[in-house]
Amino acid sequence: MSVRVQTADFDVGAELTALRANDPRIGALASFVGLVRDINDGASVSGMTLEHYPGMTEKALEAIVADAQGRWDIFDALVIHRVGPLAPCDQIVLVAVSSAHRGEAFAACEFIMDYLKTKAPFWKKEATADGGRWVDARESDDSAAARWQD
Repeated sequence: MSVRVQTADFDVGAELTALRANDPRIGALASFVGLVRDINDGASVSGMTLEHYPGMTEKALEAIVADAQGRWDIFDALVIHRVGPLAPCDQIVLVAVSSAHRGEAFAACEFIMDYLKTKAPFWKKEATADGGRWVDARESDDSAAARWQD
């Protein structure tokens, strides 16, 4: 399991190759990459700044991944989340999961992303023509995470 919060961009191909690490048990590798959009809630977005609470954010992400490992038979998981200033088209987040079968990998990957959006302490501020605005939590993210409640 690997969790990283960083300002630097990441190479998706290199990260997925490292996660596989020639492990012959792996039959599935599911991944999700989140990107900065140029329009949000009807407004043009020229950039965004992501803030986090160092230490607490990493612990929250580790707990989410541990929860996924307890729910599904997965071999490994990777979460990379960027912070700092970002522009449209920049990569924000990578979630990747390896397992023997695709169903486990897909479910765990989706779970991690859904919980990351609702339970990890990140704050987004978008730059728009009208000035900066903080991005509020979305009801759709809460609904997605609620699917996983026991």
